Amino acid sequence: MGKKDRKPEPAAPAAPFHNPFAALAGQREALPVGPEPQVAVPKPEARKGPAKAVVRMERKGRGGKEVTVVEQLGLPPAEREVWLKALKGALGCGGAVEEDVLVLQGDHRERLPGLLEARGVRRVVVG
Repeated sequence: MGKKDRKPEPAAPAAPFHNPFAALAGQREALPVGPEPQVAVPKPEARKGPAKAVVRMERKGRGGKEVTVVEQLGLPPAEREVWLKALKGALGCGGAVEEDVLVLQGDHRERLPGLLEARGVRRVVVG
């Protein structure tokens, strides 16, 4: 057997379908001019963050595992969670909030001060 006979495709209509807005295109010049678009100018935002942060590494009580502890941030609980998520993403590590400190897995004492200063911390003490 040969190829199956295909049905002929229907021919395209001679005129396009009825467009109710086609007549409005000719009246575009008669429309009034609208207000000028306002461009939002971003204000220079001074990042305000905690005045001080203490960064230290500890192993005690953690089964020999190294963790980096960030203390004295003075952030509200909801803000601590936001900061922890951002730092974990930037450092590529795990972490948790324990009471009022941020605990990050691994030794990040060299990389962490730059990240904290970028988030608005004015003074970072590495201990």
